[in-house]
Amino acid sequence: MNITSTRLDKWLWAARFFKTRAIAKQMIDGGKVFYNGQRTKSGKAVVIGDAIKIRQGFDEKEVEVIALADKRRDATFAQTLYQETANSIEVRAKNSLARKQGILLSPASDTKPDKKQRRKLREFKERI
Repeated sequence: MNITSTRLDKWLWAARFFKTRAIAKQMIDGGKVFYNGQRTKSGKAVVIGDAIKIRQGFDEKEVEVIALADKRRDATFAQTLYQETANSIEVRAKNSLARKQGILLSPASDTKPDKKQRRKLREFKERI
């Protein structure tokens, strides 16, 4: 069985970007998925060679469709359906490093400020 095109929500589900087709449809309708640079509908036909941009949490992936599937199989098969662009991999690595450095530069306090410290903080904020 040779597939020439499949629905966008089905392809995203089969490629394991989303756990269910319903979630894939919500993400497409919510503007988290761009097909060839434009917002689209979940019924859009996906063709080999198309570019899809997917926003998931902090990450934004740009992938190129290299194979089609309308059935969900194991993760190794799902990875053969697309190829992430080099630019996307580089940007995600930079963003990940920036997030890690931001956490290291401003670590969370182990304890809450006591009454005296809260009073000083309030005075400092009101002074500005």
